[in-house]
Amino acid sequence: MFSCNTSTCHSTFLLTGFPGLEASHHWVSIPINLICVVSILGNSIILFLINTDPALHEPMYSFLSMLAASDLGLCASTFPTMVRLFWLGVRELPFDLCAAQMFFIHAFTYVESGVLLAMAFDRFVAIRDPLHYASILTHSAMAKVGAAILVRAVLLNLPGPILLRRLLFPQVSVLSHCYCLHCDLVGLACSDTQVNSLVGLVSILLSLGFDSSLIMLSYALILQTVLSIASPGERLKALNTCVSHLCIVLIFYLPKLGLSVLHRVEKHSYPALAVLMANLHFLVPPFMNPIVYCVKSKQIRQGLLKRFQQKRVDVS
Repeated sequence: MFSCNTSTCHSTFLLTGFPGLEASHHWVSIPINLICVVSILGNSIILFLINTDPALHEPMYSFLSMLAASDLGLCASTFPTMVRLFWLGVRELPFDLCAAQMFFIHAFTYVESGVLLAMAFDRFVAIRDPLHYASILTHSAMAKVGAAILVRAVLLNLPGPILLRRLLFPQVSVLSHCYCLHCDLVGLACSDTQVNSLVGLVSILLSLGFDSSLIMLSYALILQTVLSIASPGERLKALNTCVSHLCIVLIFYLPKLGLSVLHRVEKHSYPALAVLMANLHFLVPPFMNPIVYCVKSKQIRQGLLKRFQQKRVDVS
């Protein structure tokens, strides 16, 4: 055991890669780095298309642009320490950098969760009350929703780093992942962490817990509305508009559920698997979201094709 510091600011945290595979970190990290690069490119393309194509200036695509922006923020929050560890072999991270990374990772996660809830409401209104869809989801209303999601993420995460400063940590602490998370840091503290744990729990319940509950409620109401439609063809058409969103909801929440189960059941038996799952549960949503919408959204595909054709004409 390392002795505890009298000052949190002097604590150093060691990032953890894949236990038992330290000599092969360069090779193991290649797929992870490729996922990061593809995620950044994919979400940047989605943002560019939505901002430049007037045909995509609709509520659903405005929320999609918010989702892409939060995915880029999540990549920017996790990618630097992955490169630092896997390619440069640098494990040390001072407290201030660790706390800052923790704040941004959780904040962008909460933003993404809030955007998924807003998108669920968008699909609910589109199916339940299509005649008033444009009047309910105006540009002003979407801007207010986006601002509310961002403010909530900041307010829920701001107490975390502040409260961590009152804790005492060993001079050197070994993290469970290649990035800093609130639960990981609280578990490494030498002093009483009841307040920190309570704040963390409330933060999760008011974000991920609240959002997931309302998303399930939205889909229950959507299903009720769809089943009341007489025509089977119209039912299928209505459900098809929700497939893309439902896919990214599952992509966002299922890895978190899998990681939670793994941490409680087999974390110590398969530490490398636990670390891989911990990395993927942040990397998979930003990687898959652009792919899902490019495959399922005809408008996105058409916009992308139009840009390629325009580029080809310009080159010719």
